[in-house]
Amino acid sequence: MAYQILVVDDDADFREELRDSLEEYTVIEASNGIDALSILKKPNAIDLVILDAVMPHLSGTEVLREIKKIRPSLAIIMLTGQSNKDIAIDALKGRADDYIEKPVNIGRFLEIIQSTLAAKALKGFAYTRGIHAKIEQAKQFIERNFDKKITLEDMAGQACLSPKYFSRIFKEITGTGFNEYRLSIKIAQACELLKNSDYTVTEIASHFGYKNLESFIRMFEKIMKSSPMQYRRKHQKKNLKKHSP
Repeated sequence: MAYQILVVDDDADFREELRDSLEEYTVIEASNGIDALSILKKPNAIDLVILDAVMPHLSGTEVLREIKKIRPSLAIIMLTGQSNKDIAIDALKGRADDYIEKPVNIGRFLEIIQSTLAAKALKGFAYTRGIHAKIEQAKQFIERNFDKKITLEDMAGQACLSPKYFSRIFKEITGTGFNEYRLSIKIAQACELLKNSDYTVTEIASHFGYKNLESFIRMFEKIMKSSPMQYRRKHQKKNLKKHSP
């Protein structure tokens, strides 16, 4: 389940550039603050707003204030020009989570997005009431952050539970252990990449945080009962048969 990001900027070319960079997320676009607020006032599952500070009709800081009235906990990253330090300060005072200057450094931008989403998810997790709701939110967090290092201790701490109790309850509710569940999500995503991308096995292993290729292959074989390359060949043949006349 991919995070949903609302990009609000009056520059269509810039929005397209961001969309191309945010391929692992579901991206929704708005060309001005009025349209953005209209989207957010309707039922939605938006996790993060990327908001330009300088736009016609409503400025970014004005939109920021209105968003905080609608959804106070929604994550917001402001985009400012290099000469707009005062706007950046106003944005942080208005409870934006972070800001980044244009022209955007995409690598740094992606890091800020990842850290902002992770921090918001964990903060919300701590205030979730009811053990079933906590476990469900833990599952969603794992699914959305499958390529990150997530420990049982971290998740238990955010849920305000002891690791031992969290581990036991997680298994009772989901039918599988925390580490097993986390690994199953990671392997399922690896399978999708093997079937539908041209990434090498080494690149896929690296993407999921495996510094040792052999460790990834051993884990894959243990769960899928075949090597990554065997899995890829098998499913590529199936895809060819589906599309053959």
